[in-house]
Amino acid sequence: MRGDERPARVEDVHELALGMPHVTTVHGSRENPVYQVGGKSFVFFRNPRPDAVDPVTGERYPDVIVFWVPSESDKLALVQDEASPFFTTPHFDGHPSVLLRGSRVGELTLRELAEIVQDAWLSRASRTRAQKWLQAHPAPPS
Repeated sequence: MRGDERPARVEDVHELALGMPHVTTVHGSRENPVYQVGGKSFVFFRNPRPDAVDPVTGERYPDVIVFWVPSESDKLALVQDEASPFFTTPHFDGHPSVLLRGSRVGELTLRELAEIVQDAWLSRASRTRAQKWLQAHPAPPS
């Protein structure tokens, strides 16, 4: 198994986000990390909220991670795929982001998680920064 095909971990979210250029970290009200580029959040660890709860127990999910996505169609592709661990809530209707529980990060490979984090960064970075990054990281031939 190639290293990027191993199951992803929550620690990888932090490493991948911090590995993107021009990233700063701010902290939310419970010291949860919020990764930003140019002052715009692209990945953040959300506080437990009443809109994301366990359907059986009603307990708020304590481990929700928010990732920006490039478009509504990208969001729908992720949340409508029944095999995908990504979800959304009515609170995020019309917002270009998807949610992922930390407990389900391992359903993604490291490569898949890297693509999600990179797309999140690209969706929030300035055009100049995004173009520069894309030039330095061309897509592999298919």
